[in-house]
Amino acid sequence: MNWLVSVKSKLLSNNDNGASSIYDPVIIYCIMLLIGVGFVMVTSASMPVAERLFNNPFHFTLRHGIFLGLSFIYLAVSVSLPMAWWKKANPYLLLAGMALLVLVLLIGREVNGSQRWIGLGPFNMQVAEIAKLYFFSYLAGYLVRKRDEVKENFMGFVKPIIVFVVYAGLILMQPDLGTVVVMFVTTVGLLFLAGAQLWQFFMLLMAGGGLIVLLIVFSPYRWARVTSFWDPWDDPFGKGYQLVQSLMAYSRGSWWGQGLGNSIQKQEYLPEAHTDFIFSVIAEETGFIGVLSILAILCVLVFRALIIGKKALQSGKEYEGYFALAIGIWFAFQTMVNIGASAGILPTKGLTLPFVSYGGSSMLMMTIAIGILLRIDFEVKLATRQATSGGRKK
Repeated sequence: MNWLVSVKSKLLSNNDNGASSIYDPVIIYCIMLLIGVGFVMVTSASMPVAERLFNNPFHFTLRHGIFLGLSFIYLAVSVSLPMAWWKKANPYLLLAGMALLVLVLLIGREVNGSQRWIGLGPFNMQVAEIAKLYFFSYLAGYLVRKRDEVKENFMGFVKPIIVFVVYAGLILMQPDLGTVVVMFVTTVGLLFLAGAQLWQFFMLLMAGGGLIVLLIVFSPYRWARVTSFWDPWDDPFGKGYQLVQSLMAYSRGSWWGQGLGNSIQKQEYLPEAHTDFIFSVIAEETGFIGVLSILAILCVLVFRALIIGKKALQSGKEYEGYFALAIGIWFAFQTMVNIGASAGILPTKGLTLPFVSYGGSSMLMMTIAIGILLRIDFEVKLATRQATSGGRKK
């Protein structure tokens, strides 16, 4: 773990334009903790299935380690990239995301009935994760360019929804309803924070909710997920099997857990134990105390993102503020959906737990998002220091 300590020390002691220790230490410590826990739990949860599929219990651990290495390279790049670049490039990034979503439908790899990945040698790239970040960047830029229209004009409110509908349509063709729901909630939340009128907000909320209900009702496999979520014990060896096994993992965890590596459900009783349902394994092995600790770290991370967004808006950096708020809402809702699905509170949606689950594309894009948060915080603090220094000179 020496390389993690090295990255942390570089971030905390970075000097840029005379500003020292200006990168948010709370975010850095939260990410280090989540990544460390994730690496250990991915190793623990994936060993049985890796042994059976690849005759190597550390197969997924090695791949996860490679993605972590790439993630820290991406983190270094995104931290050093000025927010002015993102602000200028966001329309082009939106088009690039759309092009990737079309490309995956043409040449993408199909896994478990979904065509969401573009093959890059031995690895797969989930383009919806990239498109999601690019869309949030565009939305933040739009709210700055059309701030008055969004608040006063109905068409100013509708235009970003039209872009969202195009993105959502392409993602649903893969199909991937979970990503669409995350993007929808983030879009609604950001428009509300940007000052959209309440009637527009509620209209969008009802229209989006109604559309999601229709997508579930008229899709047999989505409807099966919802009905199994309502009563998984009605068919514990069929539609409700995954949730039943997940709930059994929670119940075995009790207060202090069964101990690291001692999960029974990960012995291929619980499908996707190292990806979508890794929180169930965490609950079984570390108990309520472990679950509460992970939730606390994720809550601190989300609140820091929202605070950074608020400070950016207060300092006049509107694009940066809206982008940070979008990242905070994204992390919060995706965490809620992942944990809610594993605990039987929400239907299964196939979303990773931020920085903990196995999933290269998600890890890479969320690490870039963290780099953006750190950069926003850096630029806000730097602008504040320069303004304060200028005031003193006068």
